[in-house]
Amino acid sequence: MVKLKLKLAAVAITGLTVIGVFHSALRAQETAKPLRSVWDGVYTEEQARRGASLYGKECASCHRADTGGEEATALAGPAFLANWDGLTVSDLCERIRVSMPPDNPRRLSRRQIADILGHMLKLNGFPAGKTELDRETEALKQIRIEATKTKTNEEPRS
Repeated sequence: MVKLKLKLAAVAITGLTVIGVFHSALRAQETAKPLRSVWDGVYTEEQARRGASLYGKECASCHRADTGGEEATALAGPAFLANWDGLTVSDLCERIRVSMPPDNPRRLSRRQIADILGHMLKLNGFPAGKTELDRETEALKQIRIEATKTKTNEEPRS
């Protein structure tokens, strides 16, 4: 009788565990936001203007107008897009945050970096939108850099 109760308890616990795991997975899928694209207008024109000014002060000495220099890579154009295609804006933001400018990394604020990113997105031909590019890493993880506009990102998103 005791063995039967132990087996029933084990089966019940296993069943509840499986239900809990599936329930958690479904909740995660329901709450996960779909990735957006840089083609969705993720920065504003005003933000790109602020970023252009900051870029001139903080980045242009190495990266020039956008083409790169002897020591720095281009921040616009085919080479830039090939390097970052498929990654997120968060990946690019973190690279800037921890390593730029090279003589004083981590000096730029998250707002300054977001503004510079807005300028870089504009330089690469991505459209501006109605809301500024977020400063927070988690929000930027939801925006994928896509070198080319596809059917999926041509349709307006709600």
